[in-house]
Amino acid sequence: MKLNAAIWAATGLLCLQTAHAGPADYVYTPTVEEGEKEIDFKFGSADSDPRKTVGTVGLGYGANSWWFTEVYVKYAKEGSGNLKYDAFEWENKFQLTETGKYPVDIGLITEIEIPKDRDEGIEFKFGPLFQTEFDKIQLNGNILFEKHFDAAESSPTEIGYQWQVKYRWKQSFEYGLQGFGEMGEWNHWEYSSDQSHKMGPAIFGKFHLSEHLAIKYNAAWLFGMTSSTPDNTIRAQVELEF
Repeated sequence: MKLNAAIWAATGLLCLQTAHAGPADYVYTPTVEEGEKEIDFKFGSADSDPRKTVGTVGLGYGANSWWFTEVYVKYAKEGSGNLKYDAFEWENKFQLTETGKYPVDIGLITEIEIPKDRDEGIEFKFGPLFQTEFDKIQLNGNILFEKHFDAAESSPTEIGYQWQVKYRWKQSFEYGLQGFGEMGEWNHWEYSSDQSHKMGPAIFGKFHLSEHLAIKYNAAWLFGMTSSTPDNTIRAQVELEF
C-alpha cells in the first residue's frame, strides 16, 4: 500500500506544470553511494528585478550505504553587485529503499541553512524523494517542505516540488527536462497566479578521469510559467567525485 502511494505521488509530480526554489537549486535524487567523496559547485542566475545570482561550494561524503552528508557555503548577489557570503548549509540525504529492488526508489532529504542575516531565521527543509526508470528513461519527483525558525517575522511551513525526466543516451551526455515550483503554505496554497513554477531543458553527464576520479555535471535553462516567476533562470552543477 505504501509503495503504491509512493508511485502515485511521483507520477503526480511529474505531471505538474506548476519550499522556495532558488536559482542554484538542483533536483535531489534518492540514491547514495557509500564512500563517495565530492567537491560540489553550483551556480544559478534568475532575471528577476533585480537579477539574483547564487553560487555555492560544498564538500560531501557517503558515510554508508544509506546516508550522504554535505556541508557548503552559499554566496549571493542582487543586480550588478559582488557575490558575498550569504549562508552556511548542511544537507543530509537518506536512501530508504535498496536501489532497484522496488519499482520506485525512495529517499529523504533534510537541509539546514543558517543565513548571514539572522533576521531571516534558520531554514529547515525536508521531504521525500522518488525515482523510477523505464528502459533508458529516468523519472524523479520530490515534495519539499520548508520552515523558518527564530526569524524576525513568523512564517508558515511552505510546500514546493521538483521533477526531472532524463533520457540516458550515453554516460557522458544525457538530456531531458527539469521543473521546480512553490505553492505557498502547505495547507493553504496561493492563488495560481501568485505561485512560482518554472521548467525547461536540461543536460547531464559524467566523465571518468581515472578509476577513482570523475567529473559529473548537469545544467538547465528554466522558463517561468507564471507572472510571479522570473522569465529565465540558468542553473548548473559540477561535481568532482573521488
